[in-house]
Amino acid sequence: MQDKVTFEYAIVRFMPKVEREEFFNIGVIVFSKRKKYLDIKYHINPKKLEAFSCEITLEEVTKYLKAWESICKGAPHGGAIGEFEVSDRFRWLAASKSTMILCSPTHTGLCDNPQQELDDIFEKNVL
Repeated sequence: MQDKVTFEYAIVRFMPKVEREEFFNIGVIVFSKRKKYLDIKYHINPKKLEAFSCEITLEEVTKYLKAWESICKGAPHGGAIGEFEVSDRFRWLAASKSTMILCSPTHTGLCDNPQQELDDIFEKNVL
């Protein structure tokens, strides 16, 4: 139990029309303060995307998610947010939004390996 660390995660959702509140899961963000870990994993099912919105392309959604990925990595091209502390970047990404890409409420847990948790949560909730 001593090797376990706390982690937080949020499910990334695609909601093309926020007024309708219809969405499908496209990714997961996992954060662990002790491990200084923040990463996102995503997959957009093209058939679901087309069923939800014919106006938004796969390339557009992918572009937004790549920006989120840059923020997770703290990359210079992640903008000013990419320069924030790891915990602040997670809070900014997971904050409540009225946009087509948004997150579920955050959830917490204990784990040995945040990367493994990201993979497991992704497989259970996105694929």
